[in-house]
Amino acid sequence: MLDKTEFYINGSWVPSIDGRKFPVFNPATEDAFATIMLGGEKDAQAAIEAAKNAFLDWSQTSPQDRAAYLQKLLDVYISRNDEMGSVISTEMGAPIDMAVRDQAGSGSSHLKAFIRALGSMEFQRALRPGIEGQDIVYEAAGVAGLITPWNWPMNQVVLKVGAALAAGCTMVLKPSEIAPLSSVVFAEMVHEAGFPPGVFNMVNGDGVGVGSILSSHPGIDVVSFTGSTRAGILISKAAADTVKTVSLELGGKSPNLVFDDCDLEKAVRSGAAFCFNNTGQSCNAATRMLVQRSIYDEAVEIAAAKAASTKVDLPSNEGKHIGPLVSEAQFEKVQRLIQTGIDEGARLVAGGVGRPEGLNRGWFVRPTVFADAKPDMTIMREEIFGPVLAMMPFDSEDEAIAIANDTPYGLAAYIQTGNMERARRVAGQLRSGMVQVNGAPRASGSPFGGYKQSGVGREGGFWGIEEFLEIKTISGIVDSR
Repeated sequence: MLDKTEFYINGSWVPSIDGRKFPVFNPATEDAFATIMLGGEKDAQAAIEAAKNAFLDWSQTSPQDRAAYLQKLLDVYISRNDEMGSVISTEMGAPIDMAVRDQAGSGSSHLKAFIRALGSMEFQRALRPGIEGQDIVYEAAGVAGLITPWNWPMNQVVLKVGAALAAGCTMVLKPSEIAPLSSVVFAEMVHEAGFPPGVFNMVNGDGVGVGSILSSHPGIDVVSFTGSTRAGILISKAAADTVKTVSLELGGKSPNLVFDDCDLEKAVRSGAAFCFNNTGQSCNAATRMLVQRSIYDEAVEIAAAKAASTKVDLPSNEGKHIGPLVSEAQFEKVQRLIQTGIDEGARLVAGGVGRPEGLNRGWFVRPTVFADAKPDMTIMREEIFGPVLAMMPFDSEDEAIAIANDTPYGLAAYIQTGNMERARRVAGQLRSGMVQVNGAPRASGSPFGGYKQSGVGREGGFWGIEEFLEIKTISGIVDSR
């Protein structure tokens, strides 16, 4: 049993002051393999004080110096990438190849993007040409409280920590208590990179404990949270009393619009694969597939075949497959929602309740496809966070757009069409923060975030750094001649 009960505060690993022990489970075996401490109020307070004490000096460093520190962190991160992938695979169940390549690899990708962004950002400029003594200055917003999820641990940790460091903020990170060990490794990397004490601090804990303290504490100036919409609303309310800046990356129920002029086989197979990737535990997963009626029946057959051919296996095994869900609670939730889809009358064409054949232990689920879903069904409205795809037909472009937008979420949307004029027209009417056409990837450093109840603010590159900056106007300073 691994013992990871210390916190990283003020440049050192320190024992908890008032925390309690908490087991970390391997989702493939259902066995506890590590112990952490869930921090208490005194632990959180110590971390916040360390960050406050370090803020003045760190906030005054130049963008070039901060970029140099980030480069050191990137070098350390790359050297330990495989180790990071292995830890992620064990704690949250991502297959080892995917964990090393995508889960761990996302961290270095984001660090590179922040370094690039720092190289081109103007932290001080004139208000407009021809006016002297009217300067606009972008400054670090203060101490940041960073609360991250378990589904893409390093993706979210680095998106927040890297941006805050680039902006000149100091911080307290609270990673998910379900998948905390990757953040322990990350804290080791920060230490190895030589950041000044107090700039980065990490305290493990749960949302009720450390999370609520970071959200409400007057010593925290900015809160950045990734997780459920329900939790994001609670954080916003807690932060309101001290008028904090709050950035939220929340849930999604993303539509995938499949028109009859696309490459149908490719579009449906890749769409289903994307839905099942990371065992469906991605906020931007394309979980609602809306298909033009003339090709709908064929699309259902293709999606069902893709689900049937999707291998579910132990995360420790190499190769292309999906692993278990992260926890027993998540397993029970997904099972319940699959059954709800059946009970509400959606047509089950692949998968269903229960574990895949041959996997009787671990929180494994069957890749599942529902056809003939209706817009008001639970599986079309709630974020399932499992490998569950709901399909329904549409007749017209306007109908497809209306169904796609009929959700409280607005994180991502996907369009499959051979007509670029249609792609532009539809993309302009979809109420989502990101639209991807024909499987085109988002470039590194592009903004990630959504409309409506999918969140507030953006992460990644320049836009991610901007979330941790304040804008100051300075009038009257004119160089002597």
